[in-house]
Amino acid sequence: MTPEQLASLTESVQYNCDVSDARHGGDYSLCVYLMKMREYYRWEHKLPYGARLGKDAVGDWLAAREERWESLEAADLRPLSIAGRDYDPFDTDAVNTRLADDGLVYSSGLGNGAKPHFFLGRLQQRVSRGGYTVYVADGEFARDLTAPPAMTRGNSIFLRRESLRRMLWERLESWRWNRPDNALGRAFACYDFDGDLEGSLDAMTDRELDNAMLHEQGEVEAGRLLDDAAWNAMLADLIGTPAELAARAVRDHLADALVTLPRLAAQGDVPALHFYVGNLNNMRKHLFPSLAEAYDAWHESGGTEPLARLATQGRSHWLALGRDLLARHATGLSGDLAAELHALAEARLL
Repeated sequence: MTPEQLASLTESVQYNCDVSDARHGGDYSLCVYLMKMREYYRWEHKLPYGARLGKDAVGDWLAAREERWESLEAADLRPLSIAGRDYDPFDTDAVNTRLADDGLVYSSGLGNGAKPHFFLGRLQQRVSRGGYTVYVADGEFARDLTAPPAMTRGNSIFLRRESLRRMLWERLESWRWNRPDNALGRAFACYDFDGDLEGSLDAMTDRELDNAMLHEQGEVEAGRLLDDAAWNAMLADLIGTPAELAARAVRDHLADALVTLPRLAAQGDVPALHFYVGNLNNMRKHLFPSLAEAYDAWHESGGTEPLARLATQGRSHWLALGRDLLARHATGLSGDLAAELHALAEARLL
């Protein structure tokens, strides 16, 4: 692919990213939105993490970006034109087949609230294992406001090194505001972020990229056990509700109980265990209070047996709950289905 062709493809992918952000930029609270925009500015201008951001420069960029998004709110996504052929922007497999010899990787999919995600990056590694293909991306040419470090689509797993590194930086910056003594802070304390920011980010990214891979392997297995098509149809009916967040948390817990948690318990990887618990979102912590208890027991004693036992218990619990959610959804949309499914998850805390 020539530099001109790459620039054209990058422009098309970035356009679709901008359309997605135009439609969903208002999904975040003001505080989260402003933090994401600061880091988006840093990414777009290729600034180092420690660089001070000029208030006026960021403000002017923010105003221009919001004006662009406003002009795109009703716009349609563009097909991706590669070597004279147009591709649907959600046809990830076909696009990656075409880009296989160009050292590039592309991904698309739907995240929370059915927000479309797109990215185009340099392909660092592609491996096939266990019936699925793993793509590891390094630098990114195009991305949207939210850049998930890992996603699974069908039998393809996409790991984004740059996005993970940036996410770790954002978590570190947020933690530094008050420096609480919590799992996240203990994870950061395993590295020399004050003395060697870049080296520590690299080391933590390497470790957590491996652990993100574990979660995505669990996602593939969870999809096979829960029936991906039925699960995605259910999520489509729950968009924007607490039930969507609960269902996603149930599946994440199942994925981790299948692969991540037993592996971390077996390895006894201290920084990874701290970060795993510290990085859980509020819904996941709410549905799985015994995980915090097992973590505290490990932190106090150093023994991972409580975590290993909980992984075994969690496999049957989250699989049964996931299947019950699907069964209730399959009965039809009468009544307030979202409220019923949310109540079902709330009644089955572990």
